[in-house]
Amino acid sequence: MSTQTVSSRIAEIQAALREEKLDGWLFFDHHHRDPLAYRVLQFTPGSMVTRRWFYFIPAHGEPRGLAHKIEAQTLAPLPGEHSLYAGWKELMDGLARMLAGAKKVAMQYSPNCRVPYVAMVDAGTVESIRGLGVEVVTSANLIQQFESRWTAEQLESHLEAGRRVDRIRGQAFARISDAVRAGSRVTEWEMQQFILTRFREDGLTTDHGPDVAINANASNPHYDPRQDACSEIRSGDLVLIDMWAKLNEPGAVYYDITWTGFCGPAVPSDVQNVFSIVRDARDKAIQRVTEAVAGKRELSGFEVDEAARDHIRQAGYAEYFFHRTGHSIGEEVHGTGANMDNLETHDERRVIPWTCFSIEPGIYLTKFGIRSEVNVFVDDNSARVTGEIQDAILRL
Repeated sequence: MSTQTVSSRIAEIQAALREEKLDGWLFFDHHHRDPLAYRVLQFTPGSMVTRRWFYFIPAHGEPRGLAHKIEAQTLAPLPGEHSLYAGWKELMDGLARMLAGAKKVAMQYSPNCRVPYVAMVDAGTVESIRGLGVEVVTSANLIQQFESRWTAEQLESHLEAGRRVDRIRGQAFARISDAVRAGSRVTEWEMQQFILTRFREDGLTTDHGPDVAINANASNPHYDPRQDACSEIRSGDLVLIDMWAKLNEPGAVYYDITWTGFCGPAVPSDVQNVFSIVRDARDKAIQRVTEAVAGKRELSGFEVDEAARDHIRQAGYAEYFFHRTGHSIGEEVHGTGANMDNLETHDERRVIPWTCFSIEPGIYLTKFGIRSEVNVFVDDNSARVTGEIQDAILRL
């Protein structure tokens, strides 16, 4: 990374710190436990990382680093004055000097672990910093600024991945339909392998999955068929396909969707009813986002979750919707930005421009489960669903 790039990143961080009214951001790592630190600072350590290092970026002034004497080059790629320590007393003295004058600093810490994606710093280290008379606050909103916002190129990679994934999704459901109508044997695992093959052929990659599930299996949101542990897809079955992929190129970001179909000429009334409730809950969450962004109103992730959850609650299915409404999307399918969540956590992080997240409410009953998932991208002035939207159960 060039000196100019480093200086630009430091300047961006300092501007964000001033906006958040913080005295600085204290980065810390030991044995590569905090990948966020390296990604935000955009650096590769100059030596091994078997000892603790700290790097403090103040809201004003030059950054300062602290590394162990046997790994003196760890922070060499980063600007500012670097001090060295060996013993634990030297470490604490060095931290006291580094943080002199700072009253409130951000770290990769989350109160009550409300945002696990950011909770990288151990409790003992937080206690040590507090012992120096410094208040430690979460870096969750800062992480969003530097981890979750897409570039224009990443948005285009997402849209292109969406076009390819949507096409493959259509092919997968058509293959199921043809097999069922012909009376041919086809299993969940075989359809999973079909989708993975099509991903590779179409220049897509994924970390795991996809999920192809029928009937009761669709009530397990993380169902994963295996060759020796899967169900055959037959007439009269509900089929759920959850698939996520990105272009197989550096910097690409994911596209993540869930659709459902029914193998038969007429969808049973109970299945149709649950689908309608889930679909409408999804649309209420989308509306909450689009109206807030268009009206320039601040919006937190938990509010989007409540828009969907309240609709399902009023329909009498609250206990059957037991996961968050959506997750941040980035280079990893579960990104580090705001989640649409007021169940698993109370996510107060703001929904900020140039980020993307899923909206995927679900109802999971004993005999079958329904989920409907879309991706929503927020730019400076508007929010939009980035791919096709399922409005009716597919008839296979």
